[in-house]
Amino acid sequence: MAGSILRSLLAPWWAAQLLTGAKSFLDNPLIGSEALNRRGLHGWRVAKARRLAERRRAGLAGQVAAEDREAFERDGFVIKRDFLPPATFAALRDGLFGWSGPAREMVQGDTNTRRYAVDPELVRAVPAMKAFLGDPRWQGLARYVASFDVEPLLYVQSILSRRHDAPPDPQTRLHADTFHPTMKAWLFLQDVGPADGPFSYVPGSHRLTPERLAWERERSLTVGREQDYLSARGSFRVQEEELAGLGLPPAKAFAVPANTLVVADTYGFHARTASDRPTTRIELFAYSRRNPFLPVTGLDPWSLPGIAERRIPLLWLTHDIYRRWIGQPWAKAGRKRPGDE
Repeated sequence: MAGSILRSLLAPWWAAQLLTGAKSFLDNPLIGSEALNRRGLHGWRVAKARRLAERRRAGLAGQVAAEDREAFERDGFVIKRDFLPPATFAALRDGLFGWSGPAREMVQGDTNTRRYAVDPELVRAVPAMKAFLGDPRWQGLARYVASFDVEPLLYVQSILSRRHDAPPDPQTRLHADTFHPTMKAWLFLQDVGPADGPFSYVPGSHRLTPERLAWERERSLTVGREQDYLSARGSFRVQEEELAGLGLPPAKAFAVPANTLVVADTYGFHARTASDRPTTRIELFAYSRRNPFLPVTGLDPWSLPGIAERRIPLLWLTHDIYRRWIGQPWAKAGRKRPGDE
């Protein structure tokens, strides 16, 4: 009886989430309903979110160079080598490598991911960060790929792979982050070799082709019952042998020199390439993910000056306070340098 009453009370909340970025097939019984997805619910959410993203991107296209738009439409990512002037990049890299700040860490499999908020404290300590933050090429690309005129969340990030005696990092399996277009970006602060766990991406996998939509619909019927927890939470994993059937090529690994910027739509299939030895990869990392069913590109209060640069500490603090209900995967790790073991 109590369970039925609770479900009745939660039903409006679950229904409202259908028009948000909620993606978990485990947490929302409507999103995870095989009956509703057989009738087309998941496919409708995927297709509707895509149409709205394309409309928003059209309004932001003027912020991006034509060759970058063409590369993105073809591949799902834009790659810019030698992004910052050499002296500016050297000042940014050296400043960050010599700086220590309050770190947060999360362990997944055998990999430790460490993040630092790019907040006013960091910018004061490393003034060269302002050159990247204010670069109109970065600002335009981040917004166009995200399809929203909002300030992305920006971190200094260290990826320490093969640091634990544990199963492989689940991020080394090809996956889509969610069911709708989103943006992630990396400015690599070190050379990334083929054995250094480079980012990889399946070119063209950001497009919603008939084959991809059929695959999405089919996956939505079974994913809630699978043992793959991250897929059931809405980040669908894909097997490499499935790519050809979707009309897609193999993944491309980004073994690139330092000062390379990559901006990608992570609805496309991507992964962190597995390494056979301990590696450390240090980078600026950004992402932007908003309600995909919003028709407007802007009107984001979190992007206002004075708020935008303080969002990450506020998000971490909120999860610290309410961890019992919303969880907190990012543990405090004290003050460290990005390259510390």
